[in-house]
Amino acid sequence: MRFILSVRSLLLALVLLAISAASSAQVSVGISIRIAPPELPLYDQPISPGDDYIWTPGYWAYGDEDYYWVPGTWVMAPEVGYLWTPGYWGGDGDDYIFHEGYWGTEVGFYGGISYGYGYFGRGYEGGRWDNGHFHYNQSVSHVDVTINHNVYNTRVEDNTRANRVSFNGGNGGVQVRATSQEEAAGRRRHIEPVAAQTQHRESASANPELRASANHGKPPIAATAKPGAFKDSGAVAAREGGTVHSAPAGSANNNARPNTDTTRPAIETARPSTETPRPAVEAAHPNADTNRPPTETTRPSAAVHAKDIPPAEHLAAPNTGNTKQDQKYQQQQERLQLQQVNERQKLQTKQEQDHQRLPPQPANEPKQQKLEQVHQQQTQQLSQKHTQQQQQLQQRQQPASHQPTPKPAEKEKPAGQ
Repeated sequence: MRFILSVRSLLLALVLLAISAASSAQVSVGISIRIAPPELPLYDQPISPGDDYIWTPGYWAYGDEDYYWVPGTWVMAPEVGYLWTPGYWGGDGDDYIFHEGYWGTEVGFYGGISYGYGYFGRGYEGGRWDNGHFHYNQSVSHVDVTINHNVYNTRVEDNTRANRVSFNGGNGGVQVRATSQEEAAGRRRHIEPVAAQTQHRESASANPELRASANHGKPPIAATAKPGAFKDSGAVAAREGGTVHSAPAGSANNNARPNTDTTRPAIETARPSTETPRPAVEAAHPNADTNRPPTETTRPSAAVHAKDIPPAEHLAAPNTGNTKQDQKYQQQQERLQLQQVNERQKLQTKQEQDHQRLPPQPANEPKQQKLEQVHQQQTQQLSQKHTQQQQQLQQRQQPASHQPTPKPAEKEKPAGQ
């Protein structure tokens, strides 16, 4: 009995160590695509808006069955001494999986992708931390010395910029493996993308002009001075576009495929069974409703994971006529939006960790289906909570009525009094 208990304790310790290692290393977002991401476009880097901003290069993300460009932007470092490790696409045969970027004291592996402006495949040459302040390398980073006083000039040879491939491995990808130092950097404590980065990506996903099918690899907004500043004067367009790839010949599924790390398998695959009677009716009545599009094609599917929640609509700017009051209301809106982004990011991280704990297929199918149901419930509850918070905030910010309260009617006095 003691031997059995000791073996169980050892297995439990090994599982906990594996989970701890997975949570500290760079992990994939969990979406598997059968189409390679487009090549990287060429663009000019906007001027750094201030001290201690770190450049985060643009990249191709995927959503709604299309790649979209997330513009490069300057982001305030979450902590002194922290640098950004960009995310990257990893190819394995015909599959491409995205690995999320992170903040850490050292730059880890980002696929050997040459994003430019200091990210030439290994490390970061655009600047360094010194005595609690970030110093910019003028030969690589676009800075204004009247704004950024901490600068230096070290020439860096970029021999990889001719290669605009945006993924590592697979067929035609960058054939570079992580060094032991880069692997160690990924295992150390790091910080996930900050709220400003998450909101920046969500805004990009909601912009139809940034979809590869619309811009053909040449995004009209390639980089911004600050996150989400798509319409500001600091936003720049791509100078040259990149090749947009098509699906491999003979591919059974050219779009996103379910992956054991994330997505929405069992729940959505079982859903069409409730819609099968419709074709039989249409077969019996071929002329019925032929001009009306099926309602199912336009109905959005329910979000299963926190990352599937559509970006929150920006609340209308307050306009009460009172400048101070409008500023107060605007701050309340910004605080609520930041809080909600953080809550969504926290739930997304938790759900991704849940998937990582699942056993390998096919033993995980029953557990995965049950887990997806739990995730869908969590996601819907969070979405409803955020909608109610926004509605309540708008109601509180409605201009109060200043009409005087009507007085109760006086009783008529009896005659003679």
